[in-house]
Amino acid sequence: MMRKTSLILLSAATGAALTLFVTQPRALTMGSMARASTSDTYRQLNLFGDVFERVRSDYVEKPDDSKLIESAISGMLSGLDPHSSYMDAKSFRDMQVQTRGEFGGLGIEVTMEDGLIKVVSPIDDTPASKAGILANDIITMLDDEQVQGLTLNQAVDKMRGPVNTKIKLKIIRKGVDNPIEVTLVRDNIRVRSVRSRVEDDDIAYIRITTFNEQTTEGLKKSIADLQNQIGDKLKGYIIDLRNNPGGLLEEAVTVSDAFLDRGEIVSTRGRNAEETQRRTARPGDLTKGKPVVVLINGGSASASEIVAGALQDHKRATLIGTRSFGKGSVQTIIPLGAGNGALRLTTARYYTPSGRSIQAKGIVPDIEVLQDVPPELKSRTDTKGEASLRGHLTNGTDEKTGSQSYVPPDPKNDKALKMADDVLHGVKINASAPAASDDKATDKASVEKPSKQEAN
Repeated sequence: MMRKTSLILLSAATGAALTLFVTQPRALTMGSMARASTSDTYRQLNLFGDVFERVRSDYVEKPDDSKLIESAISGMLSGLDPHSSYMDAKSFRDMQVQTRGEFGGLGIEVTMEDGLIKVVSPIDDTPASKAGILANDIITMLDDEQVQGLTLNQAVDKMRGPVNTKIKLKIIRKGVDNPIEVTLVRDNIRVRSVRSRVEDDDIAYIRITTFNEQTTEGLKKSIADLQNQIGDKLKGYIIDLRNNPGGLLEEAVTVSDAFLDRGEIVSTRGRNAEETQRRTARPGDLTKGKPVVVLINGGSASASEIVAGALQDHKRATLIGTRSFGKGSVQTIIPLGAGNGALRLTTARYYTPSGRSIQAKGIVPDIEVLQDVPPELKSRTDTKGEASLRGHLTNGTDEKTGSQSYVPPDPKNDKALKMADDVLHGVKINASAPAASDDKATDKASVEKPSKQEAN
């Protein structure tokens, strides 16, 4: 980051010198304007200092100086846009764990239920699974400390820790009269951002839940495993990006690259033209040209939209579901030194290969499919989208907001998944899908085609 900043400053200095040499009068005028602007900035900083001292001396209780400064920094960044923020040292560490997808822990996915920690599932080949912890177990104590009263994040923090350290759990299990006590030794845990299964005996289904440092590796492994399982009868791939909030830009690029042989994947454009960067695909489609369907919805954001947009623009995949979230900006993490946390600063917008900015607009699927939502959930299954966030980066007059984000828990009720199956089996053909004979087709409706059995 320091190197990048230095290059930007050098470029700016060179440009200023050139302007001064060619058009000196204008440069002098610009210099006067710059001095006036600098003077105004220092006046505002003096105002901040006056307010800071007044709060320190006159507030009803003695404030913590460091918290005052952190709050001021947070206020400055939150006033820019919804995604720029200040992270204190702990938040920065948590973010690093999240994006690294690797930490010292026990290997269990948990949730909060009635003030207690409930096990969703143990992760295979981890201390939790080896110790026999089961889904639906209730964790009541951690190292002799009651879980009740802790938040979910506090409980998770206690379960994580350095590799090879011990922690004692007390567990209540349905059907077992007495609580179970077990001591586990923390190990290196990798977050599974990619899950896969065989769908209908001949379709490779891959679900990507986030884009962390483990995602591309997990995707490659899933593709290879599914190819071995299904063999020559493999019809194609379903890549499920629904409710995936995004993550690392580089992982979105390499995931897209797995399905492409050539061409641009994404471009990022900052405030200055020289900061524009373009990422392109390298030769080698891991799926060997097999048809691909990508599932998106109102919860698909950021890195998910980069992948969906790239595959849609290259006509490499058919997109099914509902319009995506519309987060078309890139945040750079800027560490502030030991113990000082970091800035999460919006530094660029990203664009799909065709030059589309999806900021506050989202990506529209080739085939829209709305799910049947239970009545009790109807008020909670639509996301408002980027365009509804206060202070979002604007993008013209045709911004879009609001899209369904419900995914049925039972795949049998998943209408988008059923549509993807039909497309890959040839039961339905999307007029703008990659396999269409007319590349210029613009009709996004799907048309019925007799199934293979009916044709025979």
